[in-house]
Amino acid sequence: MSLRPVRLAGLLLLVLLAALVDGTVRTAAQAAPSVISQGRTATASSVEGAGTPASAAFDGNTGTRWSSSWSDGQWISVDLGARASIEQVVLRWEAAYSSGFDLQVSADGANWLTVHRTTGGTGGVQTIGLSATGRHVRLLSTRRATGWGVSLFEFQVTGELGTTAIPPGAVRVAEFLAECPYTHRLPDDPIVVPGIPGGSHMHSFFGNQTTNAHSDLAALQAGGTSCTPATDPSSYWVPTLYNGATPVEPTGTTFYYLGEGVNEGVTAITQPFPLGLRIVAGNAKATGPDGTIARWSCLHAGQVNPSHDFVTCPPGTMMESYLDFPQCWNGVDLDAPDHKSHMAYPVNGACPATHPVPVPKLRQVLRYPVNGDPAQFRLASGPGYTMHGDFFNVWPPAEMARRVRDCINPIVKCGFDGHA
Repeated sequence: MSLRPVRLAGLLLLVLLAALVDGTVRTAAQAAPSVISQGRTATASSVEGAGTPASAAFDGNTGTRWSSSWSDGQWISVDLGARASIEQVVLRWEAAYSSGFDLQVSADGANWLTVHRTTGGTGGVQTIGLSATGRHVRLLSTRRATGWGVSLFEFQVTGELGTTAIPPGAVRVAEFLAECPYTHRLPDDPIVVPGIPGGSHMHSFFGNQTTNAHSDLAALQAGGTSCTPATDPSSYWVPTLYNGATPVEPTGTTFYYLGEGVNEGVTAITQPFPLGLRIVAGNAKATGPDGTIARWSCLHAGQVNPSHDFVTCPPGTMMESYLDFPQCWNGVDLDAPDHKSHMAYPVNGACPATHPVPVPKLRQVLRYPVNGDPAQFRLASGPGYTMHGDFFNVWPPAEMARRVRDCINPIVKCGFDGHA
């Protein structure tokens, strides 16, 4: 009897086990992203002739093409049929290509958000990685490379389709969340004073278990996490709270990702946080309660009014800290010299023109097991109104995009698994 089948079976088992260890085996719910644009309904600003319709760019045939009229400002779009997490766009240009163009997404085919801009395109085959959500995808040509129009053999959108239906019984709140318990305490800050151990006041860290002064994206991606879900290895940190001389760590550490604070049209086109985004919220240098957005309150003691400074909580209750991070991104920078100016808060329910990309509102809620006279409390940064929070986004892009697509965009309350 030949041993070859036995050896082959053993080899396959070893490969499977290795894949399970490193997480490369996907379940049916985690199927590899595929082309989701082929055969979908396409429209364009113009066509050069009957033989070059918009649909030809989405038929999977590199022998057919869409071609526009001979002027700038031409566009071609595709309706994916449902909200989608968009991971990649592949453009196969004919000789008449666009040297400058925007890639845009939309929830309704009318209101468009730019998620990528090319200013020096060279034609040929262009593969563009994205982390975006939307039902409609559009290429807007801003500059032709030739005297002709613009022409595409294929315009392929790769990603994962969601559903257009709201799950029965779903709570209409745009939310997903992570519970990330305290991990460690260090006088480090890899955003504000990177590479300088001991260069900061004392911080309490949550989520990623390896965060220190030298942490960068690659190091954090390799680190473990305390978060539920375990798919979130992001790092969150705040100044340590002291009760007299004793450090106190929160026993409740919830990080909500929300679609509130903007109108529903903006919620529908909210985009995932880009991988590696870094944000600081609050004001570590505030000189008074009016200089911060941080809030303190008491758990199960609604009769105590919230305050920007510490509050007196009754016996048997806990003191809570609330901090909302800005939810409008400039679409370019993962950080800024002040760690704030690449982000902005919405104005009148919309993102300002300087920061046009809506992202989820991160709300940090920490519950400390202390109460009584607040005179005994202080933060490592000073009084209660100096409360601030740091966020280093390490969510895997596909996981973040799915949650934005299925929870934020359709206004659905999701649990830790990112499902209603």
